[in-house]
Amino acid sequence: MHRTDLDLLWDRLQAAARAGQGLGSLSPSFAARHLGYDALTLCLATPRGHLELLWSDDAAGRLGPVLDDLQYTLGEGPTLDAARTGRTITEPDLAATPADRWPQFLPAAARTRVRTVIATPLRLGVVPAGVLTAYGTAPGVLTANPRDSFVRFARAALFLLLQTSPARLLTGDHALGITLYRAEVHQAAGALSVQLTLPLDQALLRLRAHAYAHDRALLDVAHDILAHRLYLEQEDTAP
Repeated sequence: MHRTDLDLLWDRLQAAARAGQGLGSLSPSFAARHLGYDALTLCLATPRGHLELLWSDDAAGRLGPVLDDLQYTLGEGPTLDAARTGRTITEPDLAATPADRWPQFLPAAARTRVRTVIATPLRLGVVPAGVLTAYGTAPGVLTANPRDSFVRFARAALFLLLQTSPARLLTGDHALGITLYRAEVHQAAGALSVQLTLPLDQALLRLRAHAYAHDRALLDVAHDILAHRLYLEQEDTAP
C-alpha cells in the first residue's frame, strides 16, 4: 500500500505518544511539510490571556516566528482571532483579504512570503489552551479533508504538549525541543518596568509600541534593551 505524507505523520505521532514523549520530539518542519504547509507555530495560552509561542522551527526562512511576532506586536491577526473566538480561522489568500479585517497585520504580512493561513484553537474541555497556526507561501482554497487533518493534528499536538511538565516549560528547558520564544521580551519588559516605573503590562505595551513605530522585530528591540544598547524614555514609547 502506498504510504501518504499524512500516514507517515500519524505514525510519528503515535510512536511519540506510545513512548511518552512530548511535542518537542516532533520537528515542526516535518509536521508542516506532511500537512502541506511551509511553517507551523503552536502558542500556549497564559492565565492572563496572552499567547506564548512555544513550538516553531520551519524550513522557510523562519516564517512562523516572524508572522507570530507580527501578530503579537500589532495585536491582531488570524492566530489571535482563533484564540478570541474559539473558531478555526482560514484565509486562502491574504492578498485578497478585505483590508479592514486586519488593517495593520495585512500590510505587514504582505512584506513576507506568506499567503495562506489556517489557525485553530486548542482547548482542554471548555478551557482555551492555545492556538496552532499553519502558514503557506502559495494561495489556495483549503478543502474539507486537509482542514480536518489539520484540526486532528492540532488535537494530537496538544496531547503531546501535555506530556511535558508545566514547570519545565516555564524554565525554558531547551532539551525539550520547545522553548519560550519570547522569554527575553518579558525580561526586557521587566527591565523597562523598573526604568520607567511602570506596571509590567504597560511596560510590555510600550515595548511593542516602540517595535511597531520603528518597524523592528520585537525580539531585536528586547535584545538591545537587555544589552543596554537602547534606553527608552516615556515620550519614546508612548502609544
